[in-house]
Amino acid sequence: MTAGSEVAARSLRTDRNFAVFWFVQALSEVGNAFALVAVPLLVLEATGSVARMGLLTATAGAASVVTGLFAGTLVDRFDRRRLMVLCEVARAVLYGLIPVCWAADPQMWLLYAVMGAAAVLEMIFQVAYVAAIPNLVDKERISAANGLLQTTNSAAYVLGPMLAGLVAGVFGVTAALSINAASFAVSAVGLALIRFRPREERAVAARWFDLREGFLAGAGFLWRTPVLRALTLLLTVFLFLSLGMTDVFIYHVRHDLGQNDRVVGYVMGAAGVGTIAGAALMSPLRRWWGFGPCWLGSVGLCGVVVAVAGVAGNVVVAGGMVLAYSLGVALAGLCSMSLRQEVTPDHLLGRVTSAFWTMHNVLAPIGAVVLTALAKGVGVKDTLLAAGAAFLCVAGVGLFTPVRLRRPAIAADAAAPPGRGRRPSGASGSSTTG
Repeated sequence: MTAGSEVAARSLRTDRNFAVFWFVQALSEVGNAFALVAVPLLVLEATGSVARMGLLTATAGAASVVTGLFAGTLVDRFDRRRLMVLCEVARAVLYGLIPVCWAADPQMWLLYAVMGAAAVLEMIFQVAYVAAIPNLVDKERISAANGLLQTTNSAAYVLGPMLAGLVAGVFGVTAALSINAASFAVSAVGLALIRFRPREERAVAARWFDLREGFLAGAGFLWRTPVLRALTLLLTVFLFLSLGMTDVFIYHVRHDLGQNDRVVGYVMGAAGVGTIAGAALMSPLRRWWGFGPCWLGSVGLCGVVVAVAGVAGNVVVAGGMVLAYSLGVALAGLCSMSLRQEVTPDHLLGRVTSAFWTMHNVLAPIGAVVLTALAKGVGVKDTLLAAGAAFLCVAGVGLFTPVRLRRPAIAADAAAPPGRGRRPSGASGSSTTG
């Protein structure tokens, strides 16, 4: 880690507002990890049907896509901290209803209602979460802040499922969901205790259901800004390839390599370690190399290790490739998120984030279906070799776009016309360091 990144990380840890935000979000992510395990177990316990679990997941996914059309406008129009507090309180109540009602009379309709509503709140909260980072820290510390947050979030998803399994085994599945509800309540209290910096003074006049001034305004900014336009197109292909990759890796280890469920768990644990490593390395690597080399290098890394995983006949090698792949995905994702936060004016950040995620949420599941169907039809080896080549093509195409620049945020700020992408000279955090 460079001296600059060490100073940035140390200053963030001593920043009371960021430290509280960091702690409660880590706790909230542990709660989410509990739900990741507890909800499927509850469905299987009640129905014994994997198909019912798939329908529940589809319900939540559809709710997220629809919410993406207006979540950004809500985040840009209203106080972001209060909106996040309301989302956390509502999720605490929703998840708290399940153990209470389940104790009296288990009903599957309750799970569909809760998971659909929780998906709406999750999308709004996550858009506000991304938009809130520039309201918490200076622009030059955004990458360091994202790295710290993602490191602890990744650790939560390594430890959370193990703790959830322990709690569910000893106290029952609904006890794990009670802990999830409590984590949201604690997060709401913590968010209520912090203060965000004043936002850029530019009101959002659109109604929350106004697509032209809401979702389309965010999508329009992505298209008008050359580096974000190129990055969005490249990431669409990247996420099309990557969403189903975990399923293919699991199938490969279980079916092709003949390993048991315990070994599958170890390999997926390696994926969690890779995500943590990628989050921890993002800030210093971006300082050393700049955005373009860091992002394109991470995509290229994904391509190489996916292809190697396809021909790996040893589970240890496969586990190492899964770790390296997860590292690359974490680096690429965090680099792109940090750049959007740096380039986008504060009054548009919610809508830009919402538009970005919604477009990928629509297309990425199609990629997951295609990838898993290919793995079943032509085999894992050929599927992973083709996917690896496609990742490398994404990196290669990126070399001919503004994404290749080491400091694309500076170019984007300089090229933006007044009143569109460029920040007012007097706005908080107006300097751009890339």
